[in-house]
Amino acid sequence: MKKLFFSRLLAGVLCLSPAILSAQSKSLSTLQQQFVDLRFGMFIHFNIPTFMNQDWPDPETPATAFNPTKLDCNQWASTAKAANMSYGCLTTKHHSGFCIWDTKTTDYNVMNSPLKRDVVKEYVTAFRAKGLKVMLYYSILDTHHKLRPHGITRQDIEMIKAQLTELLTNYGEITALIIDGWDAPWSRISYEDVPFDDIYHLVKTLQPNCLLMDLNAAKYPTDALFYTDIKSYEQGAGQHISKESNQLPALSCLPINQNWFWKTSFPTTPVKDPLKLVNDNLVQLNKAWCNFILNVAPNREGLIDENAVAALTQMGKLWKNAGPLPALPKGEAPITAQNFAKYQYSNSSWSDDMNIMDFANDDNFRTSWQSNAVVKNPWYEVDFDREKDFNMVTIVEDGDHIKQYRLEYNDGGVWKPLPGGVQQGKVRIHRFDRVRGGKVRILIDESNAAPAIAEFGVYNERK
Repeated sequence: MKKLFFSRLLAGVLCLSPAILSAQSKSLSTLQQQFVDLRFGMFIHFNIPTFMNQDWPDPETPATAFNPTKLDCNQWASTAKAANMSYGCLTTKHHSGFCIWDTKTTDYNVMNSPLKRDVVKEYVTAFRAKGLKVMLYYSILDTHHKLRPHGITRQDIEMIKAQLTELLTNYGEITALIIDGWDAPWSRISYEDVPFDDIYHLVKTLQPNCLLMDLNAAKYPTDALFYTDIKSYEQGAGQHISKESNQLPALSCLPINQNWFWKTSFPTTPVKDPLKLVNDNLVQLNKAWCNFILNVAPNREGLIDENAVAALTQMGKLWKNAGPLPALPKGEAPITAQNFAKYQYSNSSWSDDMNIMDFANDDNFRTSWQSNAVVKNPWYEVDFDREKDFNMVTIVEDGDHIKQYRLEYNDGGVWKPLPGGVQQGKVRIHRFDRVRGGKVRILIDESNAAPAIAEFGVYNERK
């Protein structure tokens, strides 16, 4: 019955968004440029953890715990404006699964709390009234509804789609959707458990101009956009952008306090120094095509503490948005499709000791297959469990030693050529007309040292 309910909800809400669907679509490169040009925004972690003094509270915490007695989203927006921020981003649902909008998908939501008000609606109204853009945060990991690794069901995926459909249909234009708790070492929900490609295209169908960001920078190379429109860096988790070499549209996040959600110690604990936040973060990050989002956690009354308000006001006096950044370098489109090569049987020419072929398709960019140095023309191949359609191959090299190579696929026992050749750099992306085959291989014709491949990927992208 629940699956039927979610399907009907999804279909019903989809038909409510003609105004958004009819809006003129912009190119992804234009949207990425507009995103980095925003430069500075407010992350707002406000949800049931606010009332539990923990970022990850008991997933069975009752909805009645959420009780902000003086909630005022206008105060949030005024504070963001005083800091010369350009947008906000609110945690609509965090890892413990509580929805702070009027959702029809679950009873675990704000309308069953003492507040009984749609916080998302009040937030978007307040920020737009101040001329600020609106973004939303949403967690795939949901411990209350038991959306956890090794247990995701079709019904769970339908709930995710229904919730995202509500958020992207009922609250006007959303500049970006920031997704968390997906394909991370601590969440362990993969892009196959909840199909990334399906969610990505749902978002683009509902709002073509909405960027989708997955907070997954720790795992993937910094040279290409794997499963995100914008590369993200969480500084508190040790993720730092290279200000000298970055060529991608990026976002760096940091809380002004010591934690993401409000703690009882916040009002009496100094926040981060406004001058350092401006000089060491905001100014330097903007030089690297990186947008800076600073988290400010409202308290249990639903207001931003005075010390945080004062710091943001000071930041606004120290920094002004000077306008658009230089044009982003031209880059490859994001990779969004499932990697067919992952965990499939692989083979190769003679490997170097323990760095055998399995490490080149183990979904770990920190391990690699390496050829034995005496092999003059190494090769590496992936063998699927059956013939498959595909139209893209990626090669992520460990190092930069491969100078010339060929790609081939096996069609009914016959090896046929794919576009390959002389691309340089750590990440090499080959897109081509769709073919069908049971094996794919790389033949390395020239290298200046023993080549090593961290990940070899094969995909069937939607056109």
